[in-house]
Amino acid sequence: MAIFRARRVLWRSFSTISSHPLRVCIVGSGPAGFYTAEKILKTHQGSQVDIIDRLPTPYGLVRSGVAPDHPETKNVINQFSRVAQNGRCSFFGNVALGSSISLVELQELYHVVVLAYGAESDRVVGIPGEDLKGVHSAREFVWWYNGHPDGRNLDPDLKNTDTAVILGQGNVALDVARILLRPTSELAITDIASHALTALEQSSIRKVYLVGRRGPVQAACTAKELREVLGIKDLYIHIKETDLKITPADEEEMKNSRIHRRIYELLSKAATAGPSQPSSGQRELHFVFFRQPDRFLESYDKKGYVSGVHLEKTGLKGIGSGKQIAIGTGQFENLSCGIVLKSIGYKSVPVDDLPFDNQKGVVPNVKGRVLSDNSGDPTSFENGLYVCGWLKRGPTGIIATNLYCAEETVASLSEDLELGVLASTTRLPKLGRDGLLQILDNRNVRVVPFSAWEKIDKEEKRLGSLRNKPREKLTSREELLKVAGSE
Repeated sequence: MAIFRARRVLWRSFSTISSHPLRVCIVGSGPAGFYTAEKILKTHQGSQVDIIDRLPTPYGLVRSGVAPDHPETKNVINQFSRVAQNGRCSFFGNVALGSSISLVELQELYHVVVLAYGAESDRVVGIPGEDLKGVHSAREFVWWYNGHPDGRNLDPDLKNTDTAVILGQGNVALDVARILLRPTSELAITDIASHALTALEQSSIRKVYLVGRRGPVQAACTAKELREVLGIKDLYIHIKETDLKITPADEEEMKNSRIHRRIYELLSKAATAGPSQPSSGQRELHFVFFRQPDRFLESYDKKGYVSGVHLEKTGLKGIGSGKQIAIGTGQFENLSCGIVLKSIGYKSVPVDDLPFDNQKGVVPNVKGRVLSDNSGDPTSFENGLYVCGWLKRGPTGIIATNLYCAEETVASLSEDLELGVLASTTRLPKLGRDGLLQILDNRNVRVVPFSAWEKIDKEEKRLGSLRNKPREKLTSREELLKVAGSE
């Protein structure tokens, strides 16, 4: 206990021992970024923290990833706002790492740089036909209905087909299915983007297929998300009875995972609870297990457009430690559709001068300390450079997972300060915020501070109140910057 107290005193008093404050820049203003900022501000009294983001708006996936009909999940924004309003913290939006300012420049300006910019690309399936029109990533679709400036022009064709196929059965896949199938009268009172609401109101989609490589025991969603999609008003649920048969290996998995057992129980109950056939015009949700995509099929009538998915049937093979993987059986079938949404995982993107593991899609690190290369040498670190969130561990977990992730990264940072590992970067004063703003001004980058975001926030809420919505999101950079700059 005495050692812990001594360390805590030493961490907290770093700025007093030094003749200059610890200057930290966090790249990315999602949960990982804000939790890291909050922890640093609490742990290192006198430190100054700047958060930059390439968008004019803060909060990352809380704003652009959380489904519009999950407002309670967005309440964490209140906590993040308090962090941004701390006198030692600043938010600078519309500042892109790479184009507005380089990583090397940030390292020259700050004692510590923490990368927390998440995962803004997608894993590819890697099969023929993936570039056909009508094949989209779930991330693009989520950005589209959430009003992300980079997703507003997606324009998915929901009019000319009644069937959508979603590859994947995780929470994002279930979110997408729910948005496609939920009555639009219920979505109309959320903060869904107006262009998406209009398209969904005119949508012809009546059938959604959720396709998974493995079985119901291995489905990657949570019970909460599954209950929600199963509870959609007047929805026909279809699950093949044969898909629900379980093996001793499945029993072993469920024995070791209460979550997997609960998922299986919910799916089994849903399979028998409703009628055996849908009524006329009823919307349908089909869970398709033990299938993997082999190729996307091109339409005969509309060249260059998707018309279905060629699926291979799979079986499960045990690989030890209670795990089972899907293997192809050589048997195939076609599933017709007019739109495909790939929900097989997000992927982080590298920036110049940053070590990056392309295979794993993460920055190589040990407890948040960025390694100098991909060799795996755990002793060769990039001095003063840290990572947090999906960029650190891959696109897994819920919002709160980033809290524990941030605590680990900040603990590493604090330990490095205590042990003198950062001496070369911390013994000299750094320009920090003043230097950053000077460079951005020289490059005519229009910075959006938190006070300007508050103008955006106020205007979105005003526009929303006119439509009985919590907010009406501004979805273009031009609109956002115009409101941010208004008096």
